[in-house]
Amino acid sequence: MKLHFTASDHSDAITRLAELTNRYGNVPIEDADIMVVLGGDGKMLHALRTSIAFNIPVFGMNCGRLGFLMNDYSDSDLITRLEQAVFAPLHPLQMQTVDSKGKIHEALAINEVSLLRQTHSAAHTRIWVNEKCELEQLVCDGVMVATPAGSTAYNLSAHGPIIPVGTELLALTPISAFRPRRWRGALLPSDSKVRFEILDPNFRSQSVSADGNEIRDVVEVTIAQAHETTIKLLYDKGASLSDRSITEQFMS
Repeated sequence: MKLHFTASDHSDAITRLAELTNRYGNVPIEDADIMVVLGGDGKMLHALRTSIAFNIPVFGMNCGRLGFLMNDYSDSDLITRLEQAVFAPLHPLQMQTVDSKGKIHEALAINEVSLLRQTHSAAHTRIWVNEKCELEQLVCDGVMVATPAGSTAYNLSAHGPIIPVGTELLALTPISAFRPRRWRGALLPSDSKVRFEILDPNFRSQSVSADGNEIRDVVEVTIAQAHETTIKLLYDKGASLSDRSITEQFMS
């Protein structure tokens, strides 16, 4: 089995990268059977985007703190773990946005696409789902669309629902909604197309972020799941992302 290792800049990850490379070798990604990622969720998200171009499975080992997308770290029996790993297919979100100058930007998001106000003024956003206006005006700090894989990240912090992986749903979650005051968001079929229309963008400017890839001063954002793109995530048996999503719902 040919492995490509990549690591974050964290000192523990760098040390472990040297140890694993010495033990198992480290081939270029284009020649590898599996990419092994050392670090935390930030490094994993970057590696998963890279993996799309090479159509390569990804197995992460946690060298950070939380590491929800990662497996536990161990430098022994790695080949056996990889041979027994469970495959979790993920579909990212495709975002297209238009900024105030009319420029079009595109990006993929594995966790979520989020709109956020840029100034002290509350954001005013009109929400369209499958070209039907479902909410005329959301007054808030922001709003996001999250995948099942990302539902335990920013989405959960904003009191959005946890969606087990494999469920054909997306979470549409407001961030500090003021009007409608008790609106908690919606669960949408995964084939839904969501469009955010920024109201009064000159005075109430907003930025959009696709997994941290930020574009400022946007006037419209369209989001849909990229069904034709499959990310091949690997997990230790019994500790899959689906298992973790279920467990997370029973944690205090």
